[in-house]
Amino acid sequence: MGASIRWTARLRVLLRQWRGAPLTWLIVGGFVLMAAMAIGTGLTVDRFRQNAIESGRDSLESSVRLLARHFDREFEDFAVLQKSIIAELEGHGIDSPDVFRSEMATLAMHEVLRTKASGWSDVAGANVFDSRGVLINSSKRWPVADISVSDRGYFNRLKNDPAAQEEIEVVPGRFGKGPAIVIARRVSGPHGEFLGLVSRAITPEQLESFFASTGLGEESSIAMHHQNGQLLARIPHVEDMIGQNYRKGSPEQMAVFERTFVTTQLASPMDGKDRIVASRMLTGEPLVVVATKSLDATLATWRTQTKFFVTVAVLSIGLLVLTLFLIFRQVTRRVSLEKQRLDTAMNTMTQGLLMFDQDERLIVCNRRYIDLYGLSTAVVKPGAYFRDVIQHRADTGSFDGDVDSYCDDILNSVGRIQSNIVETSAGRLIEIKNQPGAAGGWLATHDDVTERIRADERIAHMAHYDALTDLPNRVLMRGHLERRVAELAQGKPFAILYIDVDEFKGVNDSLGHEVGDELLRQVASRLRACVSGNDLVARLGGDEFAIIKAGTCDQAELTALAERILKSLRTPVDCKGQEITSDASIGIAIAPDHGDNLEDLLKRADLAMYAAKSEGRGTYRIFVPEYDAKARQRRQLELDLRQALARDEFEVHYQPLVDLSANVVNGCEALLRWRHPERGMVSPADFIPVAEDTGLISEIGEWVLKQACTEAASWPAGIHIAVNVSPVQFRSKTLALKVAAALAESGLAPGRLELEITETVLIRDDAEALTILQQLRELGVRIALDDFGTGYSSLSYLHRFPFDKIKIDRSFISDIGEPEDSSPIVQAVVHMAAARHMATTAEGVETEAQREVLQRLGCSQMQGWLFSPAVPAAKLKQLLSKQAAAAA
Repeated sequence: MGASIRWTARLRVLLRQWRGAPLTWLIVGGFVLMAAMAIGTGLTVDRFRQNAIESGRDSLESSVRLLARHFDREFEDFAVLQKSIIAELEGHGIDSPDVFRSEMATLAMHEVLRTKASGWSDVAGANVFDSRGVLINSSKRWPVADISVSDRGYFNRLKNDPAAQEEIEVVPGRFGKGPAIVIARRVSGPHGEFLGLVSRAITPEQLESFFASTGLGEESSIAMHHQNGQLLARIPHVEDMIGQNYRKGSPEQMAVFERTFVTTQLASPMDGKDRIVASRMLTGEPLVVVATKSLDATLATWRTQTKFFVTVAVLSIGLLVLTLFLIFRQVTRRVSLEKQRLDTAMNTMTQGLLMFDQDERLIVCNRRYIDLYGLSTAVVKPGAYFRDVIQHRADTGSFDGDVDSYCDDILNSVGRIQSNIVETSAGRLIEIKNQPGAAGGWLATHDDVTERIRADERIAHMAHYDALTDLPNRVLMRGHLERRVAELAQGKPFAILYIDVDEFKGVNDSLGHEVGDELLRQVASRLRACVSGNDLVARLGGDEFAIIKAGTCDQAELTALAERILKSLRTPVDCKGQEITSDASIGIAIAPDHGDNLEDLLKRADLAMYAAKSEGRGTYRIFVPEYDAKARQRRQLELDLRQALARDEFEVHYQPLVDLSANVVNGCEALLRWRHPERGMVSPADFIPVAEDTGLISEIGEWVLKQACTEAASWPAGIHIAVNVSPVQFRSKTLALKVAAALAESGLAPGRLELEITETVLIRDDAEALTILQQLRELGVRIALDDFGTGYSSLSYLHRFPFDKIKIDRSFISDIGEPEDSSPIVQAVVHMAAARHMATTAEGVETEAQREVLQRLGCSQMQGWLFSPAVPAAKLKQLLSKQAAAAA
């Protein structure tokens, strides 16, 4: 919060000092962006122009490559034809022009020529001329016309130059209309003498028709030249250009006729336009294919793109100018609005804020600071000096102390962060923080932290004191004990008394938590009254308390203290209208007699307390080493118990239940026995409490249930089985599912299973217990209330819960038949059960007299040593077999 306040104040200063700077930077940035857009557009347009020219070149290169390949094949066919005719002529062995003339000027030779030239498309077919240039035979006509080519340049070159074998030339046509392209080959005698020539002719239109099929587009041209520069054919066709020599002009133009492949840009010698030119020489003939396209046509698409990009750039720059204008206007408005908001934000802060410059003059002060100290805005305002502000506080009563001294202290430490808490005359706690400013001044915040500090104090108290009794808790007690243990080296002994309120759970469950809480508060008050001011009384949790008795290791003094505590706690106390008598079990450990280690002392006080509880409660015990041995024995018993089920050490014995009216066994109670491999038979009284404390009773109880159901399924149909359910099993909420699984697995009829529960499972939560009992009832099993009459409110349970049987505790049976016995109580229980259609079972029947009295009182069933103790399954089967045999 302090950091945000400082930044808020700095922002206000910056807004005042640099109000015009953001707008200036915005305008400069806008112009830079516009320049960047213009440059970027220019570069893009130029790049696109280069791309268009490159694309045009690539297109022309592809076209001339295809045309050159095509005409190479065509002229190769021409050459094959001419060479075959010459070979035919030279094959006659002619060695003089006269013989050549006489031999070739025959009808037979005409037929040979016509046969070889059939299918050729040219102007005049294949023609044979003698050494004087006179036509002597033709593949198309016989007799031949009177035609001479002695005036042709190609004839004279072939005649006069033995090295020349072929000539190509555009000449005025003599066999057709218009110019013709003549391809002539020399016919030589055996000694190289000139005998004549064979020629063929094609028209420029034949080449141009093929050129037109390439479709290069407007302002494009395709031409074929002789390497000497003579134009043979061209599209668009211009008659006057055919036969003209273009091997002249610039080096770029000359290169077209000199290099195998050329791509360049030059001014056309034909129309003067700038053109892209691509040329390629034919491989078999002295010919060059030339394709051109005007630069204007090549850049036509680019011009369209350029118009688009320029338009977009102009629009973007215009939009940017408009945006800058709008932003400029908006920013000027927002600066004004932000100033108003900043003033509003500062004046609604929960902290008082001041900012002073390096000259000790006030720059900023919010409304909270004025209200916090009740100051006048006429004095505390921008421009006021720091000392004047503090003096004004002193004048108005919100500052106590020497003004000059306080101001000097603050000013001497302006370059450092300062924080301190002061208390005003009104008792408020104000946290003042001073933060150095960037320009030499400082920022001060004044925050009312009264509620926060008091809340922190309450939290600290809650962390170390019990909320119910306001006694120190376990955390504070450990800290106190650590100090006491440290003082043992100085010869200062102390003692720890662990105090556990007896039967508190019963009070809490039966009378409610409000009464239980009030009882704990009364216990805490009485414990405080029993000790001196140097002693510490703490609540450890639940119903456990502790006293740290300082300065003594005298057992007589500690015994007297324990007796005082017990006497005080046994005095009846009124809790919410309920008069309650409490008692406690106390364990005492003395330092250093019983140890000088904190953990050891706590453990030994705890062991002494549990010794007091196990030896009858309502008493005290001072730690003796035997308690450690007992604790180790219990831990070992717990370890053995955890392994007993896996090792198959448990057994289920069965005690018969005898029908008193028929004197026959009609049921059995399953009782758990543990046969330890080293200890022998371990008493249930020793291991059942351990199993319940550790939670192992759930797994063991489930095993007993399955074993008993499986065994009972093999008995006669009239014999039912009773199984005890511990409180831990009952609270698991899965009891009904486990019972159903045991019945399904064993095949036992649900009506033959009886579950025995004690009042303990009912005290904690009547509603939940009733739900579980209803689930069991829906399975069809019977429910018995065990140890009836030993708890707090058994009679109310008979009304609320659906029991099938009541088992009368052995404490009411043992004295039956003696004077002042419990027969009236048993009689009352039997009558109540009969009225609610419940059966009754008397436990612990050991004499015939007891059996007779119970039979006379109307009790339904009995069990005890009078008939049979609990026996293994095999022995029980023998007993049931004898009973069945006797009945038969």
